[in-house]
Amino acid sequence: MQNTNQPVWGIDLGGTKIECAILESSQSPVVLHRSRIPTEADKGYEHIIGNIVRLIRMLESESGLKCPQIGIAHPGTLDPINGLMKNANTTALNGKPFNVDLEKALGIPVKLANDANCFAVAEALLGAVPEVLPNAEVVFGIIMGTGVGGGWVLRGKVHNGRQGIGGEWGHNFLDESGGPCYCGRVGCVETVLSGPGLERFYKQLSGVHRSLKDIVADAEAGVDPHATATLDRMVHYFGKAVAVVINMMDPDVIVLGGGVGNIARLYTDGVEEVKKYLFNPRLDTIFVKPKLGDSAGVFGAALL
Repeated sequence: MQNTNQPVWGIDLGGTKIECAILESSQSPVVLHRSRIPTEADKGYEHIIGNIVRLIRMLESESGLKCPQIGIAHPGTLDPINGLMKNANTTALNGKPFNVDLEKALGIPVKLANDANCFAVAEALLGAVPEVLPNAEVVFGIIMGTGVGGGWVLRGKVHNGRQGIGGEWGHNFLDESGGPCYCGRVGCVETVLSGPGLERFYKQLSGVHRSLKDIVADAEAGVDPHATATLDRMVHYFGKAVAVVINMMDPDVIVLGGGVGNIARLYTDGVEEVKKYLFNPRLDTIFVKPKLGDSAGVFGAALL
């Protein structure tokens, strides 16, 4: 068993960047060293592994520490039955024994977990949740950004499920209007509530592609009816999608992460919309903004 007072290492593997951090210990998550490099996922599976190795060696050189084992937050799921990656929107990972290949390349033990699960456990144990409800037993962490994901933390531990898909809220069906999803289905939550999904809907209305940041700014200023309609639709479907989660598992706290999760209307109009579809006369679930920012994934990975 690892000494809990020793430094712990974590990696957050994203679609565009790989970030590695060394924390003082699992009990004192102070960042000692931290660095990131591009993922360059378009160059393939072996290149991704090579970049992970390169980043760890860089931090070993910078810190003077040797990485004894590492936790890695990644998109997708390591199938607990066949040991192969699945459901990753970084599609080069799918069908690969990612943990086995990483352990061969690094020569150390590797622990993998879905990035949304890492986000959820970091916020549940170290971030926003202890500040609002220290005794929370059931926490759902949501990431709404380029993709949409979720993770369950039950009594301080990640719930992966028999098939390793616990928390995959982003691929519940929501509405046909979302269109095709990379997963091969149509109308997933991700197609409707992700950043690209919102930008796509705005373009359908206006004929112009604009960044989500600009769409939100114009909607808040009340100067663009297409932007307002885009956020109105987001609020409506957020309510429908989140109510399903609460009706099924009734979490104490929901943490909203990712770029879309920063949109202020989700905490006001969005929460009100949830109430319309809830099987309860009131809504007691606490909605909070994440405290750890973009550090949550790498913190959660290190805690593995």
